[in-house]
Amino acid sequence: MEQYLNSLGISNAESLTHFIQSGLRIILVIIAALILIRLSSNAIRLLKGRLRQHAQQNLEELKRIETLGRVISYIATTVIGGIAVVEILHELGISIAPILAAAGIVGVAVGFGAQSLVKDYFNGLVMLLENQIRQGDSIEAAGKQGIVEEVTLRHIRLRDYEGSVHFIPNSVITTVSNMSRDFAYAVIDLKVPVMSDFNHIMQAMREIGAELRTDKDYKDKIDSDLEIAGIEQMDHETAVLRGRLQVKPQDKSSVRREFMYRLKQALDTPVQAAS
Repeated sequence: MEQYLNSLGISNAESLTHFIQSGLRIILVIIAALILIRLSSNAIRLLKGRLRQHAQQNLEELKRIETLGRVISYIATTVIGGIAVVEILHELGISIAPILAAAGIVGVAVGFGAQSLVKDYFNGLVMLLENQIRQGDSIEAAGKQGIVEEVTLRHIRLRDYEGSVHFIPNSVITTVSNMSRDFAYAVIDLKVPVMSDFNHIMQAMREIGAELRTDKDYKDKIDSDLEIAGIEQMDHETAVLRGRLQVKPQDKSSVRREFMYRLKQALDTPVQAAS
């Protein structure tokens, strides 16, 4: 036992007392850090609850609150953990000044290799401050399209329609197409033979649009009447008729599919001749 204590630099009662006190202080630092992390998590959760009450049913604000809550929680945990590590090193008698100096030298050496990592965090911070992407948004970025499941300062996690998950570093995101802001358009492109009765088809489109606006399952998803742009493209065989409905962002696909289904049924039904 005496040899073990000597190996720890404890040669007398005073040294043993100092060793015990240091150990207790380290334990207290760890406990305090855990308590602070728990308190910060609870505070962030309460703040999110208050903000949700003010946001009420505003889906856009609710998504922003959830995204910022996750990032702030991550930052708070990192800061508290970093301070705890510094305090523990100080208690162990390890000076952080040489560590910081060495880190500076190493930082210069690996700086070129870490440029993309720094850019990840910088771009992530800018996107959060500018409110470009939020959890739950439907976006297209870096050639991938899907629903945002997580936003961090390092990357975004995107799940596409097939269920594949894409982790996209923020540094490679140069352009973001967000399909979940305020409203969206369900664009209807109908390809028909060039010899078709365009007036009859466009009238059927208007009727389907009016039906959906009064349908109990779709009236709350659609914000305006059908707009018909007319003939978008035409060649010697086919023509493309285009129209659009202003809808809630999350309902764009469902409204478009229902419109196309009903239009197909309407065009398949032969016109009754007047008697």
